[in-house]
Amino acid sequence: MELLDNPIQEYAWGSHEVLAEFLGRPAPTEAPQAELWIGAHPAAPSRLRSGRPLGDVIAADPGAALGDASVSAFGPRLPFLLKVLAVAEPLSLQVHPDREQAERGFAAETAPEGDPSRNYKDSWPKPEILCALTDFRALCGLRDPRESAALLAPIAALRPVVDLLTAGDLRGAVETLLTWPSPKDVVAEAAAVAPEPYASLAARHPGDMGVLVAMLMSEVRLRPGQALYVPPRRPHAYLSGTGVELMAGSDNVLRAGLTPKRVDVPELLSVASFEPGPPDVIEPEHRDGEDVYVTPAPEFRLSRLDAARRPVLPAAGPQLLLCAEGGVRLRRDGQELELRRGDAVFAGHRGGPVEVTGSGTVFRASLPRL
Repeated sequence: MELLDNPIQEYAWGSHEVLAEFLGRPAPTEAPQAELWIGAHPAAPSRLRSGRPLGDVIAADPGAALGDASVSAFGPRLPFLLKVLAVAEPLSLQVHPDREQAERGFAAETAPEGDPSRNYKDSWPKPEILCALTDFRALCGLRDPRESAALLAPIAALRPVVDLLTAGDLRGAVETLLTWPSPKDVVAEAAAVAPEPYASLAARHPGDMGVLVAMLMSEVRLRPGQALYVPPRRPHAYLSGTGVELMAGSDNVLRAGLTPKRVDVPELLSVASFEPGPPDVIEPEHRDGEDVYVTPAPEFRLSRLDAARRPVLPAAGPQLLLCAEGGVRLRRDGQELELRRGDAVFAGHRGGPVEVTGSGTVFRASLPRL
């Protein structure tokens, strides 16, 4: 087991207080802090307390760090990335590719690494799950198009979009909105009649047609302990709250709006799913001392542990353990580590079970059984 130092991403939508307080550091911070990354993604890897990047440790002996089953399925890299998100302002409206789309898109990229015109930063899919630590609000997935037609009907200029929605053509409706020739006036008109949270989005993003696309989507409100699973290709946007997020080890994002960043409409339309349906809100299932958030994603498994139950975690593949509340003690093969809120540990495949004790809450990122 290795204690980790984990990087913070400073994005404009982040909080000046939440992550600093979570880590026991002074607040408010000068810059908004949005995401705490825990993992080995090359864009911002965690480091051992010695300063060595976690990715280097894994590369030196993938079998010991990951296990043969993980290496066979995903290659010699950590297949998941754990984060803590502090959402003070809404994120961009976005989708993530599935595996085939990511591999094809990354292979076709011609822009240099770091160029903002790139759509694909890596060749991995990006399913993700977010477990709320506080009340959390999001938009996720497309509603029944008839409901969206009724919401947009008072906006006279959008009659062509209403007709497409009434006919069940969600893809056509989204394409029409994202290629609208004069967005400023129609977004202003929408702001005057839209309910929350869409009116607030219109106020923050005047002239951004992503506001109108957001009005086709379902609002989600999570209570602490509930989770939202976002499969690849599903449009979504996080609006507010703090949560623990686990995803496949990718940083691929295709944006549809609510952002000053690049929006590639043709690529977005080729990747996004336009099937309506309710969001996947997940309640945990208690299994073998863990509260497990079950998803179909092959790259990760998120669970929550109550240290007071004294759970014992099997040695099976790589694990990231994050103390989210209180204080806990980890014991493995005679080694003991004390964790407080914000501390995280990497436990590799090689070694015995991990015993958890104390009076805190731990989130565990691991693999489904391979």
